Amino acid sequence: MSGQVNGDGAQSAGPPAVVVYWRPGCPFCIRLRLGLRRMNVASEELNIWSDPSAALFVRSVNGGDETVPTVVVGATTMRNPTPRQVKRELERQTPGPDAK
Repeated sequence: MSGQVNGDGAQSAGPPAVVVYWRPGCPFCIRLRLGLRRMNVASEELNIWSDPSAALFVRSVNGGDETVPTVVVGATTMRNPTPRQVKRELERQTPGPDAK
């Protein structure tokens, strides 16, 4: 299941950052990470098993659960999205050439 967890926050200039929270052995994480690489979507990847603050963040946006992959695109947090959903959200938040 995929879905938006929250979507509030300030927008910054330039493309928003993509942060992927993952854990070893997660097939959904593998699929997402490989798919984003194939689509040339740059992301920061944080392993929740080796980064306690990453695990804390994931629990804070998933009702206490360590649901991965959890992805943050700019101000939007997504739970178990497809690579295409992440790319679409990134494109939605990226200012076009006419943006001021």
